[in-house]
Amino acid sequence: MEYFLGPLKKYAVFGGRASRKEYWMFVLMNIIAYVILMVIDNIISDGFGILSWIYSLAVLVPSLAVAVRRLHDTNRSGGWIFISLVPIVGPIVLIVFLAQAGQVDKNQFGPKPLQ
Repeated sequence: MEYFLGPLKKYAVFGGRASRKEYWMFVLMNIIAYVILMVIDNIISDGFGILSWIYSLAVLVPSLAVAVRRLHDTNRSGGWIFISLVPIVGPIVLIVFLAQAGQVDKNQFGPKPLQ
């Protein structure tokens, strides 16, 4: 649960580094929460999806922030997140960047994350 709450506590912190585990556990928890909310939406509102829509907006900034911190851990600028806007290839490249191991030592974005 700390992997979900940790990035939420750092709501708009785009500086520093995030470990692979922190990032991917946050993504997993978001997917689980979103699926649960979609099921609830389908039960109570004929598929309009207001709960999942509100949740998506609520975690948009923390999701971007933890992704930027994850890119910092691989010694890349947070601007690389915009590569996902390139059709087809962009999201694949971003996923590869996010899945790579972080630098072992301190880099220009800060010390190695604890996890």
